[in-house]
Amino acid sequence: MKTIYTYLLLSLGLALYGQEITGKWHGSLNIQGTTLRLAFNIEKAGNGYKSTMDSPDQSAYDIPVTSTIFKHPHLTIEVKNLGITYQGTLNGNDSIQGEFNQGGHKFLLNLSRKEIKKTVLKRPQEPNPPYPYETEEVDFENNDANIKLAGTLSLPHEGKSFPAVILISGSGPQNRDEEILGHKPFLVLADHLTKHGIAVLRYDDRGVGQSTGDFKTATTADFATDVESAIAYLKTRKEINSNQIGLIGHSEGGIIAPMVANASNDVAFIILLAGTGIRGDQVLIRQQELIAKAQGIPDAKIKKTLTQNRRIFDFVVNLEDTSNLEQKLSIEITKMLDENPDLETPKGISQEDFVAMQVKQITSPWMGYFLKYDPTTALEKVNVPILALNGAKDLQVPPKENLHAIASALTKGGNKDFTIKELPGLNHLFQESETGAVSEYSQIEQTFSPRALKEITHWILSKVN
Repeated sequence: MKTIYTYLLLSLGLALYGQEITGKWHGSLNIQGTTLRLAFNIEKAGNGYKSTMDSPDQSAYDIPVTSTIFKHPHLTIEVKNLGITYQGTLNGNDSIQGEFNQGGHKFLLNLSRKEIKKTVLKRPQEPNPPYPYETEEVDFENNDANIKLAGTLSLPHEGKSFPAVILISGSGPQNRDEEILGHKPFLVLADHLTKHGIAVLRYDDRGVGQSTGDFKTATTADFATDVESAIAYLKTRKEINSNQIGLIGHSEGGIIAPMVANASNDVAFIILLAGTGIRGDQVLIRQQELIAKAQGIPDAKIKKTLTQNRRIFDFVVNLEDTSNLEQKLSIEITKMLDENPDLETPKGISQEDFVAMQVKQITSPWMGYFLKYDPTTALEKVNVPILALNGAKDLQVPPKENLHAIASALTKGGNKDFTIKELPGLNHLFQESETGAVSEYSQIEQTFSPRALKEITHWILSKVN
């Protein structure tokens, strides 16, 4: 998940004395074996400079800048709200050599004026046109939110009145292909399903790609209304059998699908791909533990971090009076740090700035909703067929506790038509993997396991035929 896994986006401003700094600077971070390209666009502003940042591998451009100090030849950049510092040395007019630090994790980051070309990765499953089916660029309105969502509708060549599925992406701003680390899992999934006679609608999240709206202010419940709008759109298409519209949700999308199924009478079935069955705060704690272990972080350090995060999450979840939440949370985190001097805060960041960073992240609309939301509430009410799949090596949504909770909720609610499967060897993206570690995602050539594609397709066809 944002995917509960998050890549680094930062904003930079640079100042120069003596040598020219304006223009576009390029660099790349190597994070857990994954390369993330960055580009800084610097221009003069009064007596100083202003900048924006592009992260082309994340399709993020014109990211606003905060502050920078430059005393030739030394450059120090601080992005307080993200806990980021960058220290570099200007070398002539063509390069900056430096170190990027976020949350105590350090990465080499050298900048130059030469553009870094995107590495061409082998993705053998990615289809290329011409396709053996029709594709149409479409858009539809979410009138309640006053936004337009843009996507792609795939239609089989032969037949009519097709069954259809809507693909719902995981957490974080995602385009219609759910593109991540050079993979396009929704493109591969849509291609496979359409070839088997199932129409597919996939769309850019609000505020992403060609869709309008503000992603940052939206919660999981808001994204559910986008899916409802997608259903309403499909019902206007003569090619679609309006009685056979299903939902496939990945990760957070697996939380959204049951919410929509309960709100709409037009959902015929749902598929949860690495969907959660336990409350959001519990998902994050377990996820943090497993990913930290996979990274080789010592157990003692993991325990301290989890204790800290669990206390913060418990405070937010159990707080009845949420007025002045930021102030109350700031007091609680400061108190926690004062009571536990052995808890580590990132080097180079004052306690005040660290607390402010934590408060900003936890009080975002999405995080506040996610921490408190218990998906079993919706699952117990679902009365349409459900397929729930998880990879056995998923470190982001651990399969055993989540699949068990999903099955228990469906049983409690009286749903008689559900299938629960844990697929051996697959990670959170449903790739065949060695360890399931996030660092493997980009290194694996496979985008979506053929076993998982077969499970999904056969199950849908068994329900619509």
